[in-house]
Amino acid sequence: MSMSSSGSGAAARPMSSEEKRVIFASSLGTVFEWYDFYLYGSLAGIIGAQFFNVAGPDGKPMFDQATRDIFALLAFAAGFIVRPFGALVFGRIGDLVGRKYTFLVTIMLMGLSTFIVGLLPSSAQIGIWAPIILITLRLIQGLALGGEYGGAATYVAEHAPAGRRGFYTSWIQTTATLGLFLSLLVILATRTIFGEKEFAAFYWRVPFWVSIALLGISIWIRLQLQESPAFKKMKEEGTHSKAPLTEAFGQWKNAKIALIALLGLVAGQGVVWYTGQFYALFFLQSILKVDGYTANLLIAWSLLLGTGFFVVFGWLSDKIGRKPIILLGCAIAAISYFTIFQRLAETANPTLAKAIETVQVKVVSDKADCGDLFNPVGTRIFKSSCDLARDFLAKSSVKYATEFAAGTTPAKIVVGTTEVAFDTTKLADSQKAVTGALQAAGYPKAGDASIVKMATPFDIFRPQVYTIIGYLFILVLFVTMVYGPIAAALVELFPTRIRYTSMSLPYHIGNGWFGGLLPATAFAMVAQTGDIYYGLWYPIVIAVFTVVVGLFFVPETKDRDIFTYRGN
Repeated sequence: MSMSSSGSGAAARPMSSEEKRVIFASSLGTVFEWYDFYLYGSLAGIIGAQFFNVAGPDGKPMFDQATRDIFALLAFAAGFIVRPFGALVFGRIGDLVGRKYTFLVTIMLMGLSTFIVGLLPSSAQIGIWAPIILITLRLIQGLALGGEYGGAATYVAEHAPAGRRGFYTSWIQTTATLGLFLSLLVILATRTIFGEKEFAAFYWRVPFWVSIALLGISIWIRLQLQESPAFKKMKEEGTHSKAPLTEAFGQWKNAKIALIALLGLVAGQGVVWYTGQFYALFFLQSILKVDGYTANLLIAWSLLLGTGFFVVFGWLSDKIGRKPIILLGCAIAAISYFTIFQRLAETANPTLAKAIETVQVKVVSDKADCGDLFNPVGTRIFKSSCDLARDFLAKSSVKYATEFAAGTTPAKIVVGTTEVAFDTTKLADSQKAVTGALQAAGYPKAGDASIVKMATPFDIFRPQVYTIIGYLFILVLFVTMVYGPIAAALVELFPTRIRYTSMSLPYHIGNGWFGGLLPATAFAMVAQTGDIYYGLWYPIVIAVFTVVVGLFFVPETKDRDIFTYRGN
């Protein structure tokens, strides 16, 4: 693999004030774009109730709340699934036409689709068309974001002086977290102004409406940008690629680098990122039963404290390399996830954590009555007594075991020494009886006083609250380790003529598929096993795999001259 020196005086000069202004403008526009994308993830529970509460022929809702929540998560994941296709479409445009033009197209698609979500009638008003239109808008968002990141990272890297690419591209890396942070602030402000009940009923739309103002600002910023000097020079010389997709993925010498980048860097980075930000939020709300207001505040504070470390690790990667920081972040995260999430549970909902450790719960049923509960797409409807019993326990965050006994129909739930027959013909009564037995044995009641609850955004000086923020900050720190240097590493792996296309695809497969599908998959793993921590095996296995592949196959690129590098 050819390497070029980066030590020439011209390349090593400090960045001019004009270049800093251009890079700042690019980063700020990307903050707004990530704000649009993350709104949906933060409001998935409310959106599930608004758009997936479709009535059946009998006029009753076709899906229960838990199923609606899974559908909402899957609609969120749909945006991630199409991101690689957006990378192909807009990456090709970026390598053929230019970075600036592509920026304008992607930001307009993202902003308009987000604004329309805020105007979209609910399923109660237009029925099945509500979720269909919503998913369509999510797909448009995913396509736009698929074309955004590669352009932003490439654009900044091609402006940065040699030896400083990690530092300058790390500012782009802060934009994803800052966009999430901005969305959380707008959501919290709207909730505070209108109240939780009114927010859930209607005013959840306000943050989506705000995006139209952000779109206007972003377009104005993008219009101030100049084209990348590397791309302009390549265009003037006529050395740009005429068929970037074919050259990037139709030639093994380039395609294998994209595969190595995916498996040895981005897959692990993606799962660490989404575990530290999104799955942590879902874990607090869906499993530990922390109210949405408090859970969002806790995440917001951890992001506020941790975001600066993107730049720290980006700067450090210019000194010691991209590879060691990213792989070390994956390794430490994999080793510590179980401990951190257990501590989160013990602190945020101590009654639940204690009950999980001390209360023995089992489902006793005929084996023939028990099916497979792994249901990440949320489409299966459970009907047997055994399946309904286990599904109810999983959604109640109860740790249980399954014991097979021939002829035990309907299934029975044994809580300690208390047995409750789980009769599907009297489902509500059975669930009520099980809930009573669980609470009598030590599981928390709804609104348990021990569950963390914040009265205001600045209610952070109580031991329970700042301890949780501390654990979440550690998770964010892992995110900054793997994500801070990743843009520079990917830009440096590929030559200028196909850089936009080549780096975008592995990035968006790693983050869009491995990372974006994490919440729904992990939640399904929890439901299948009855263990609230079991879903963590998903990011742990992928992070460890990335460490192994990265150690043996990923080259160190921090000293590569990206202006003259031509590939293998």
